[in-house]
Amino acid sequence: MKEVKLVNLKAYLQSLGSVAVAYSGGVDSTFLLKLASVVLGDRVLAVIARSPIFPQREFREAQDFVVRNGIRHFSFTVDELAMEEFAANPVNRCYFCKKKLFSTIKAIAAKQHLQYVAEGSNQDDSSDYRPGLQAVAELGVVSPLREIGFTKQEIRQLSHELGLPTWNKPSFACLASRFPYGEPITSEKLAMVDQAEQFLLDRGFTQVRVRYHGTVARIEILPAEFDRLRETVDRLEINNYLKELGFKYVTLDLQGYRTGSMNETLGTVDK
Repeated sequence: MKEVKLVNLKAYLQSLGSVAVAYSGGVDSTFLLKLASVVLGDRVLAVIARSPIFPQREFREAQDFVVRNGIRHFSFTVDELAMEEFAANPVNRCYFCKKKLFSTIKAIAAKQHLQYVAEGSNQDDSSDYRPGLQAVAELGVVSPLREIGFTKQEIRQLSHELGLPTWNKPSFACLASRFPYGEPITSEKLAMVDQAEQFLLDRGFTQVRVRYHGTVARIEILPAEFDRLRETVDRLEINNYLKELGFKYVTLDLQGYRTGSMNETLGTVDK
């Protein structure tokens, strides 16, 4: 099945003629960019955004990939926190972010005489609350992986076969997703979350989220790694470091890591 989808994806990309790919360095956008560069060559431009809601390591990895693979690229800076409607963190926060991001990429594509802008959402994204996809639709941005019907697992499998370094990269969402809706987002809070997650990653935990609940840090990791977190040295070092960052309490979510856990409260949030 995934082989058929791969053939369809190549045909789809060929039909675009030329495209600017919104590139984050993640599993999905790396797969999309690689296939687009194979099919379209110099008619592809990777557009990379430097943003306070993404760790610098993600920006560096994206830059490294396009340079190593000889892919045309363009970088720009966007500050979502300057948008009041984003910083206030309403339930449709992602809509305002994507509207700003893709409007900018569309302008870049137009200057480069590229016909389309593409982004890397997949079929699995349709099952979660994704207000950003409304902005994608409004701006006429194409979503090749989602339109062809690729699942995350298929993308990982094909990425492995293609030798892409991201095939087993942990899933990542912007740091703004660590905050309950209605909790104002600031650069200081983003830094707390970013540093806390980096601390856990540096200790070998693979899939990490540190959810911000005011004075409480709620850690999500894979259930298979629970026992390791409970080891005395790791547990105390993590607890002490997160408290140094400004958290008063540090907790482990017993359900473990899952995407979009902040969306579990949507039924109780005034939309």
